[in-house]
Amino acid sequence: MLRSALTVTGAALAGGTALTAWGNRELENFRLHEVTMPLLPAGTLRGESTEFRVLHLSDLHMLPGQDAKCEWVASLIDTDPDLVVNTGDNLGDAKTVPDVLRALGPLLGRPGLFVFGSNDYWAPRPVNPFGYLANRKRPVSDVELPWRDLRAAFVEHGWQDATHARCEFKAGHVRIAAAGVDDPHHDLDDYDTIAGPPHRDCDLAIALSHAPEPRILQRFVNDGYQLALCGHTHGGQICLPGGHALVTNCGISARKAKGLSRIGPMYLHVSEGLGTSRYAPVRLFCPPAATLLRITELP
Repeated sequence: MLRSALTVTGAALAGGTALTAWGNRELENFRLHEVTMPLLPAGTLRGESTEFRVLHLSDLHMLPGQDAKCEWVASLIDTDPDLVVNTGDNLGDAKTVPDVLRALGPLLGRPGLFVFGSNDYWAPRPVNPFGYLANRKRPVSDVELPWRDLRAAFVEHGWQDATHARCEFKAGHVRIAAAGVDDPHHDLDDYDTIAGPPHRDCDLAIALSHAPEPRILQRFVNDGYQLALCGHTHGGQICLPGGHALVTNCGISARKAKGLSRIGPMYLHVSEGLGTSRYAPVRLFCPPAATLLRITELP
């Protein structure tokens, strides 16, 4: 019996080690997803194009030496986006603002919107895997990251900070009304600062939040936003075969942890994200990804 138990234990350890090694290799298996949705009023694009392209990026969690990630993100300029939306957690280390800017460099020349997540403000802390799988909220660390430098660089390049702000602008022929909140997972949000419907003359109303917390999403629905963009969940990060999320690390249900879904009449897109915490460098059945949203005119 002892020999059998040792054999089973050894096999389990070997299997776990192999699975962890594979999950670590998945960190550079970058994917670009594409989804199409009809949201624009007929005639918005004036016949010059059949779609308005929104590139959604989130959760880079950039660490020193991640050259492959920098190169892959920079290559996304080839998607020719009309608008870039960044939903936060760009930083994973105090020294990586230059790396984030190197990755996003080509995209910073396009119209952009952003909100930050808690890991833009504070460095990650070690993860208790049992607490993570139990979906427990983890307190932030007390190590502040240089988020002000990152914000200044984004704004200097023309990207608009939607954190507790209402932004109205044109990208091509599309009139956009956007608003966002600070990270609601750690109660940094103050929705009352942006409350109210988007401008009635807009063609596309976009809501931004790092974490897809239902209480915030419902307020965006109530105010009449058409599309909410979020990150934070990493698509579950540790998933079952087929990409089925076990946890979401927030209040959203597992079936809405990644990709496109709906909350009432509003579309919700949750990005799988492009990185992980340095303390949990594994992805299982959930490779890092960005998404190109092809927004077309209504029939």
